[in-house]
Amino acid sequence: MKEILNRLFEHQYLNRSEAKEVLTKMAAGEYNEAQIAAFITIFLMRNISIDEFFGFSDALLDLCTDVTALQKYDPIDIVGTGGDNKNTFNISTLSCFVVASAGYKVSKHGNYGATSVSGASNVMEQHGVKFTSDVDKLEKSLDKANIAFLHAPLFNSALKIVAPVRKNLGVRTFFNILGPVINPIKPKKNVLGVFNLQMARLYYYMYQNTNCSYTIVHSLDGYDEISLTDNFKIINDLREQLFSPEEIGFPMCRQSDLDGGKTPADASRIFDNVLNNTATEAQKNAVLANSAFAIRTIRPSLSIEECIGQAREVLESGKTKNTFVKFLELNT
Repeated sequence: MKEILNRLFEHQYLNRSEAKEVLTKMAAGEYNEAQIAAFITIFLMRNISIDEFFGFSDALLDLCTDVTALQKYDPIDIVGTGGDNKNTFNISTLSCFVVASAGYKVSKHGNYGATSVSGASNVMEQHGVKFTSDVDKLEKSLDKANIAFLHAPLFNSALKIVAPVRKNLGVRTFFNILGPVINPIKPKKNVLGVFNLQMARLYYYMYQNTNCSYTIVHSLDGYDEISLTDNFKIINDLREQLFSPEEIGFPMCRQSDLDGGKTPADASRIFDNVLNNTATEAQKNAVLANSAFAIRTIRPSLSIEECIGQAREVLESGKTKNTFVKFLELNT
């Protein structure tokens, strides 16, 4: 590690195999926390290269628990990179339950918040969810509730080892970038929110070399989801488009409207308000917009208006709340 750090301090880059080796050794516990923190910090000061990105993801995918048997459900994952420092409530996690309640299969890969108050795993834990890597339990959840939740550290020893360092640093790291592409089910449908356009290009390059159906989303004011606080960009395997909130039938909202609160309990209350259809208009609209583009990723022949209609119907009718209740019955 000393040799690697010295090279990186001299503005050199790792090739794909070197990047893979570093993360493999990190997962094996060969580096101490100071070395890991120094390594992570380098990528806060410069961009990750394509080779480094692929090398890191190669390592994490090799190390993860194999649950690819669940690919037979053809699920979608809706996830943001995090690290946008916006401290939003759990928009993508709620969107997963909306999409599941609309009849589509969802494999939500999540973790504790590193740069926000409440990550997906925080809000699940607030509701008593017991995380598992048991394939049979995950399959039962997918079968009966249309959704399985995969707590990232349970499936990857590297993520477990770096978790304390990430939490103590409290800033965006390259693990935020890797998280969305290391879902252990390896789903073929993905909605991915990114915090800047450079990240969008990186993921676009990656997805071009796969057989995945994908939608990359980015709000131009820096959100890693469709926030409706500004215009937003959508990139998929068919086209690249720029939308305003008004173009898809929603009013623009303020950043303060999406705040997730100061504690996981605060974020959990907002989560419940959305499920109970008692949330603010801005909170509900953000969830509907992200859910709609996920549905369109699954069914690209539908118009975005039809997808919004599907999302609105299940959320406002209580179907999404019922799906969440069923999910809790199976996972607590």
